[in-house]
Amino acid sequence: MYLFGLALILLLLKFLEIGPVAQWSWWIIVIPFALTAAWWTWADASGYTRRKAIERENQRKADRVQRQREKMGLPGKRRP
Repeated sequence: MYLFGLALILLLLKFLEIGPVAQWSWWIIVIPFALTAAWWTWADASGYTRRKAIERENQRKADRVQRQREKMGLPGKRRP
């Protein structure tokens, strides 16, 4: 996502002709967009995106269970 943000900033600087970016070739401005597309393609194909979503869901569930245990006055679950 940071790479996409950088690509948008470079595009804006090029379009508005601000600073040294105005003199750069358009190919240099397009490279971060291509790298972003490559990253998203790899992340989806490898399952990285889905694994991260599952990890977030599992962490939210564990936090919710821990909050409920604390509200009931039960001790925290021991971790091995």
